[in-house]
Parts: sequence; structure tokens; C-alpha cells
Amino acid sequence: MAESNQNTVEEGEDENTEDSNLQLELSAFRAKWMSELQPSSGGKKSVPKTAELKRRQEIANEEKARELFLKAVEEEQNGAVYEAIKYYKSAMHLVPDIEFKINYSRSPDPDRAGSYLEDNEKDREIDDLLTYFQQQLTLGDGTMKLCEPDTDTTQVHISALPFEVLMYIFRWVVSCDLDLRALEQLSLVCRGFYICARDPEIWRSACLRVWGRNCTKMLPFSSWREMFLERPRVRFDGVYISKTSYIRQGEESLDGFYRAWHQVEYYRYLRFFPDGQVMMLTTPEDPLVTVPRLRSKNSRVDSIMFGHYRLSQDTDNQTKVYVVVSKRKEEQKVAEYQRSRFCRRNPAPEAERAFHVGLQLSSGGRQRFNKLVWIHHSCQITYRSTGETVVTAFDVDKMYTPLFFARVKSYTAFSERPL
Repeated sequence: MAESNQNTVEEGEDENTEDSNLQLELSAFRAKWMSELQPSSGGKKSVPKTAELKRRQEIANEEKARELFLKAVEEEQNGAVYEAIKYYKSAMHLVPDIEFKINYSRSPDPDRAGSYLEDNEKDREIDDLLTYFQQQLTLGDGTMKLCEPDTDTTQVHISALPFEVLMYIFRWVVSCDLDLRALEQLSLVCRGFYICARDPEIWRSACLRVWGRNCTKMLPFSSWREMFLERPRVRFDGVYISKTSYIRQGEESLDGFYRAWHQVEYYRYLRFFPDGQVMMLTTPEDPLVTVPRLRSKNSRVDSIMFGHYRLSQDTDNQTKVYVVVSKRKEEQKVAEYQRSRFCRRNPAPEAERAFHVGLQLSSGGRQRFNKLVWIHHSCQITYRSTGETVVTAFDVDKMYTPLFFARVKSYTAFSERPL
């Protein structure tokens, strides 16, 4: 009885071995048959095609063998030894020396079979993910296929567009408002979009918009993208806000029994634009009401001031922002006329008022470049009739609370012009 069972087991193993050998022979016959079906006529012109086809077939076989070998390592690590042997045999049948074509960062550890391959792949992707994707998407003829449709469709896929047109679309995504956050989100779509989003020309154009002639050289940064992310700058996708509160003593009552106290609260807003312009507003209105009104430079909000700014990095390695703002001229004329309409005999002299503000840029919390600290505030009045200029400097005390950045999604929801 035992002998019969043993014979049955041996016969089953022989059948499995014969089946596996039959599958290998069938695969070899198919490969040979496909190579014989290729057109051999054409003289000298057919030789390059045959060599190119053979090279592509070798690349495909090596990639398939690599996947099978890694699958075998994974199965061996999970304890499925028989399944691992099957994958090992299939991989070595395609490429006999596949084991030596896989790069190892360190010698294999028998106790952690397979895990070193995963660590090696992850480290390679993290160290230079851009190069890794470029190698994966490069075809045999040296061209790059950025993306391809996941399912069959009758419509024209975006992968059919030329590379130059696709990059122009990416510049529209960034827009003139320098919405690089949207560009980073677009790079998460696929590997091809990731490569397009790392195009040096896009990041170089963004750096030139922010720093102008002060960024002609990329040093000490390794790339234009690193410069834009690491070099101190003001942010454009939101507004800087500060809230000031204080207690003010009121007038005494008629009977002298009590004296009122008032709690005063007001906000300061600073909105920067990539072209060097800035808007400043001081108002008691809540940010929920005021922030939507600062979306455009054509805002008609009363008491809003417009001007320009510049970035300066001093010797102490501190980045400072200098702002000069004033009211629009038509608003100044209306205000002066209303003040002088009741005293026409002695009209107030025409004057131009400009406010000079100095701020220190710093980072606070998890966000970068989200804090502006007051270091200077003055008012410069210039009388047109006499040309006299009077400068009044204000004491920067606890009433000048720092401005903190708040991102506003609606500011970058639409693109008016490409980068």
C-alpha cells in the first residue's frame, strides 16, 4: 500500500515537471516563430529593423525577468518556497543572468531575503525620482512617451499633444500669479506630468518674476526649483493679516458718576503681487468681508492704498520688505475738495501723502515666509505748491502686531495670463 502511494506521488511530480518543461518549450517556440514571421526582404534596410526589433525584445524580456525575479524574492520572504522556485525558473529562462543585472546597494542578507531589493528601489526613487521616471518613460529609439490613455477612447488624448504645447499648458497652470502650488499638484497625476512640472525653464521664469536681476545665477542652490522654494520671498496666493486690540478711555458722564471704556479692534491687510505691486488696507471690518475685496488690483474699496515693494537681504542674512503706498490721486483730490468746500477762502494746500513701511520676513510654525514683523513706519507729506517735504516717523510699539499669512484659494482660482 505504501509503495503504491509513493509511486503515485512520483508520477504526480513527473507530470508537473513535464508540464513545466512543455510550457518552457512552447514559449521558446513562440519566440522563434515570431522572429521568423518578421519580413526579411529589403536588403540592407531590413538589417537595422531586425536589430532594433531584437533589441526591444531583449529589453522587454529583461524587464519581465526582473519582475519575475522580484516576485520570487517576495514569495520566498513570505515563506512560499515552492512558488518562489517557480518564479525563479521562469525569470532565469528568459534571462539566465538576471540575478547579476539587478543592482544591489549592499550584500544580500539571508535573514532578510528580498527586503534589500525593496530598500534599494525606494532609495533610488527618493534620491533622484526625476531621473528614475525619465528612464522608465524612455523608449527604445531614445524618444520619451510622457503619458498614455489608461483605457481606450475615441477622443484625442492629451498625450497626442506635442511637448511644447503641453509645456505651454503648464505655464497657464502657473499663470502670472505664480501659482506653483497648482503645478506641484499637477505633477501628482502621472510620471510624465511629474517630469513636465520639473522643467527648469518654468522655475527659472518664476524666480526671475520674484527677484528680477538679483537671481541671474543659480548658486548656491542646485536647481531653480530649490531656489524658489528655499530663498526667502513674500507669498502671492493669499494675504498677510494682523489684528490690533486696545482699550481706550471714554468721556465722563454728565453727572460724573461713571466713565466709559471702549475696546477698539482693527485689522491691517497686505496683499503682494508678482509684478512688484502691493495693496495695503487698515479697517475694522472682519477678514471674511475684506479678504474677497482684495482679490484684484482694480478694487474700489475706500481707504485702500496702492504702491510697490522690494526685497532686500542685508549683511545680517535677514530678508526685509520695504513698502511704499499711497492713495490714488483721484481719491486724494476728492477728499481735499470735500475738506475745502466749506472754507474756500483758505483752501488747504495740495499735498501728496506716501507711507513708508519696513518689515522683516520670517517663518513661523509649519509654513514658510508667513510672518512679517514691523521695523519701520513713517508718513511722507509733499506739498505741491512749495515742494516742501515733511516726514513723520511713528514709534513701532506693541500696537504694531506682526502680520501672518493666510492662503486664499480664490486668488489663484483663475488664470488671466500664462507665466
